[in-house]
Amino acid sequence: MQATMPAGVVPKWVDGSSAGESAPGGIAPRSTSRRAPRAAYNPPMHIQDVPYTVGGMELTGFLAVDDDRPGPRPSVLLCHEGGGLADNVRGKAIRLAGLGYLAFCLDYLGNLPREEAMAALGPLIGDRPRIQELAVAGLEQMLAQEGADPSRAAAIGFCFGGTMAIELGRTGADLKAIVGFHSGLPQPAPEDTRNIRAHLLLCLGAADPIIPPESRTAFEAELAAAEVADWRIELYGGVKHSFTNPHAASFGMDALAYDAVADRRSWRSMIGLFDEVFGPVD
Repeated sequence: MQATMPAGVVPKWVDGSSAGESAPGGIAPRSTSRRAPRAAYNPPMHIQDVPYTVGGMELTGFLAVDDDRPGPRPSVLLCHEGGGLADNVRGKAIRLAGLGYLAFCLDYLGNLPREEAMAALGPLIGDRPRIQELAVAGLEQMLAQEGADPSRAAAIGFCFGGTMAIELGRTGADLKAIVGFHSGLPQPAPEDTRNIRAHLLLCLGAADPIIPPESRTAFEAELAAAEVADWRIELYGGVKHSFTNPHAASFGMDALAYDAVADRRSWRSMIGLFDEVFGPVD
């Protein structure tokens, strides 16, 4: 089933602008206009809803890929926030596709309204086997897509999606990078943390009450004890939770706030890591 382009998002940003910034009036999924210089180029973008089932649960992923680039390309799995798969994360997938990556958003809650999704999240938070099952299934869906490169895969996540990306790494999945944005930190599991083979980057707000300093310190100690080869945590002063979501204020929680500077810096850090582990994207 062909998906609808999320309103007001641009499929390719090449000027370092924030994922939350949008184009006036949006764009069509495929451009038939004359090709402009690269800084203004909107590639022939393929976007598609991808239904799949995990343990009897019906889910719908989201695929974004630039049809103008031939052959396998680095593939990025996106794990959405706790409120469900929404246009904020779909837009980031489109942005990645515009940069030459194949991007696939997994779904771990199904097509639920935000309130119901948040209620369904509660039981999942403490169920590590189920978290890993959903993450592995999402990775398998991504790698089954035409153009995916299993040897160049990464996982990124937002909020609880960051937890899911880390848990995917704990399964020993062949990932070159894991990136968490205002990421939840997983339950302690030192032996499983030893299985992480990816380069790990966590981008967190120093003023995020949901991820307090003691939680960061404990996870840092676990990563060190597990001898994870390459990890780092970036802290953004004065920044709260959900800093990559331009709609954070609408959720009515004091702990959440969009921060355009942290959004932009964290995105650039992620792309820098991808450049290291994947090399140039053709």
